[in-house]
Amino acid sequence: MCGRYAASRRPEDLAGIFEIEKSEEPEETFAPDYNVAPTKEVFAVLDRPLKDVEDPRPVRQLRRLRWGLVPSWSKSPEGAARMINARAETVHEKPSYRRAFSSRRCIIPADGYYEWVTGSQERDLEVEGRKKRPRKQPYFVLPADGSVFAMAGLYEFWRDKTLPDDHPQAWWVTCSVITTEAETTPLAVSPAEGPHTLAEIHPRMPLMLTPDRWDGWLDPSRTDPEDLRGLLAPPPPGLMRAYPVSTAVSNVRNNGPELLKELEGPEEGTLF
Repeated sequence: MCGRYAASRRPEDLAGIFEIEKSEEPEETFAPDYNVAPTKEVFAVLDRPLKDVEDPRPVRQLRRLRWGLVPSWSKSPEGAARMINARAETVHEKPSYRRAFSSRRCIIPADGYYEWVTGSQERDLEVEGRKKRPRKQPYFVLPADGSVFAMAGLYEFWRDKTLPDDHPQAWWVTCSVITTEAETTPLAVSPAEGPHTLAEIHPRMPLMLTPDRWDGWLDPSRTDPEDLRGLLAPPPPGLMRAYPVSTAVSNVRNNGPELLKELEGPEEGTLF
């Protein structure tokens, strides 16, 4: 799954990477987020015609969306925090996602994502009934070459009918990250002690889109589900690395570059 990630690249950097034509984000309002959690506003890249212009062509935009998809037909936004991930295997058929999959796809840029592993000693204590809440070791997973982690996503519009049309919060624009089965092949760089594949960390991972798939994924003229499912293939193996980070990331109130600091090994009490 993807329940927490880091995003520190500036809008101007993302504009160059993704060839953004329009950004609604003033540079002076930007703040990097090293602990992105569900329901937060996040950056997303999407191709969509601009409002109130005669030119109907899709324009590549950088926009802020709320993480946690609210389907257009929902009666309320309650439950958005549970809609942060959509499974690649079923996204084309699930009522909550299939319309967005057909016509409202986006890329959610990240530095990488966090995932938690229950240490072997902690698991043993849990099995013995001596510890009810095992302590988990967080790992940061990112492209080994330091490139952007382009997560496949979906976005949706939801109208809050309790508010007047001109209210700034009358429309919600929300998103979800697509996940796939985690790689079972060796990591490009793995910790000296700990997991050596992504599957050893967690059975799911965000679907990373390599640059050759960006245009096809964002193209709103591609609406055939069977055609689009071909873009859901996992990236080539061996592109990722993972390393242990401080358990401070487990508290969403903590947010700073120190969360990405690589530890020499798992913290005491969280041995893999």
